[in-house]
Amino acid sequence: MKQPTQPVDVSGAKQNANHDAEHEAGLDAASVTGAAPVITIDGPSGTGKGTIAGLLAAHLGWHLLDSGALYRTLALAARRRDVDLDAGPELGRLAAQVRVQLEGERVRLDGEDVSAAIRTAEAGVDASRVAVHPDVRAALLGWQRDAAVAPGLVADGRDMGSRVFPDALLKIYLDASPEERAQRRYKQLKDKGMDANLRDLVQELRVRDQRDRERSESPLQVPIAGIVVDSTSKSIDEVFLQVRDLAEAALDSAAGL
Repeated sequence: MKQPTQPVDVSGAKQNANHDAEHEAGLDAASVTGAAPVITIDGPSGTGKGTIAGLLAAHLGWHLLDSGALYRTLALAARRRDVDLDAGPELGRLAAQVRVQLEGERVRLDGEDVSAAIRTAEAGVDASRVAVHPDVRAALLGWQRDAAVAPGLVADGRDMGSRVFPDALLKIYLDASPEERAQRRYKQLKDKGMDANLRDLVQELRVRDQRDRERSESPLQVPIAGIVVDSTSKSIDEVFLQVRDLAEAALDSAAGL
């Protein structure tokens, strides 16, 4: 099956339009995810979760949420508007002003396709910086939950199963050694014609892992009832087949089969 191609608006503008009604109705994570089935794939950077999430979404014919792309996009917007990446309240306000649309693996910021601009190594570091702020994570929580629409959603990130979609149908935590993750990132950047230093990438990943695990707001962790899948020394096909089987088993169980 093919992944839906209709754009999903997860922007601050949409969130603001619905916020008051949702607040009055007392919507929580359970009621939001109840609108459509959700499968979450969490884990540190470089584990291949984005690739696996995309393959699974295409296989199921579901929408895809790359939550990391949202943080990268907000960081890009901040850079362009000269907003300090360490100023949480200002970043939170910025999130309410910009318009972000997800269209498969493409991301639009205020109508502009920024898919390539947010995939640089610098954008990844910037995303990790803005993600530590509670104001930012609170603002983007609505963005992410807005993506849970029919026929279903595969959500890729770091706190998808632990905070954003705690009642997800299936929660996967994809892991791999820092050395292998750095090697994958190195090859990815080289294939795109970008400069990269393997030793620097390993160090950057270690620093980012520590920051993600130690942040006070939604730290990186295996979610409750999450299933750990280690992708170290495994091919993309091997990991996908393992995750696909877990997803189909979860869907069969939910259907009473």
